[in-house]
Amino acid sequence: MLRRAMIWITAIGLVASQGAPAETQAQESDQPLNIVTSFSILDDLVRQVGGEAIVTHPLVGAGADSHTYEPAPADVVTLAEADLVFEIGLGFETWLDGIYESSGSDAARIIVSEPVEPLGFDDGHQEDEEHDEANHEQEEHEEEHDEDAADDHDEDAADDHDDEAGEGHEGHEHGEYDPHIWHDVTNAILMVETIRDALADADPANAATYEANTAAYIAELEELDAWVQEQVSALPDDQRKLVTSHEALGYFANRYGFEIVGTAFGTLSTEAGDPSAADIAALVAAIEAENVNAIFAENVSNPAVMENIAAEAAVTLVPTLYTDSLGAPGSGVESYVYLIRANTTGIVAALAGD
Repeated sequence: MLRRAMIWITAIGLVASQGAPAETQAQESDQPLNIVTSFSILDDLVRQVGGEAIVTHPLVGAGADSHTYEPAPADVVTLAEADLVFEIGLGFETWLDGIYESSGSDAARIIVSEPVEPLGFDDGHQEDEEHDEANHEQEEHEEEHDEDAADDHDEDAADDHDDEAGEGHEGHEHGEYDPHIWHDVTNAILMVETIRDALADADPANAATYEANTAAYIAELEELDAWVQEQVSALPDDQRKLVTSHEALGYFANRYGFEIVGTAFGTLSTEAGDPSAADIAALVAAIEAENVNAIFAENVSNPAVMENIAAEAAVTLVPTLYTDSLGAPGSGVESYVYLIRANTTGIVAALAGD
């Protein structure tokens, strides 16, 4: 807490020294829109739409983990100078409210998950029969609670739909809705359309450019979605079983016909501590019961836990899926399209035993 307090104090001083926000200057000149994005994958989508009419600044860069991100004073200054801020919402950027408020920014916050139908924490997640039997009553209670929470959310969303963008999806937390929406390419298309509309509203002079860029990119994404389905179709249904570090691939599984057998950390975030011996034993039992032949590490997680699980279950550990971040420069996974292609190729090849 002390470290974060020092960050805010330092940041406030830096913001004060900057003078007037850059937003006013951008509106009065022909300079590109100054855009802040929450993390690298979203940053790529925004750049595909904005092209040369914008300059973007991702707060969490390629190869870094948004779940464990610690704000720096420079990030507060970056927000203070923004014309627009793009974020996922759904509880993904738990740290953003604080630094946005500290920055004094007047930039509109665009929540790109707004048009997406969010999945609940357990959607698409399967456990082995013995584990289900042991936890049946608890799961029924949690499902009833989730349904009530979803109903409450729907009512609140209807009432608050016209509120400012910064209040969208208020109340969404890890454990209620899964924020990893981008792993379903059709969701990425909805996100891109939201980005287009926000940029056009902020910069009507370049609206035609944003529209043209979006149309071209959506065509590429539609081709990508069809390609993923074609690749997956070669994999028998009983081999479409995923085990990963954390709950990041629910949307991928839901869209492309996979079953999530389990995850090492059992949460939507990588912030959780290492799983207990009992948790690991339960996951190993599920892997064996489901005849899973490969499990997957992620680029934002330490692979040590997954290495231990793979060894105990006598299965292959496949590095690396790109889940919450683009690859670092030189990785070959430096865009959203490359990320989806790399993940799909790796998953299909590993589960097919190639």
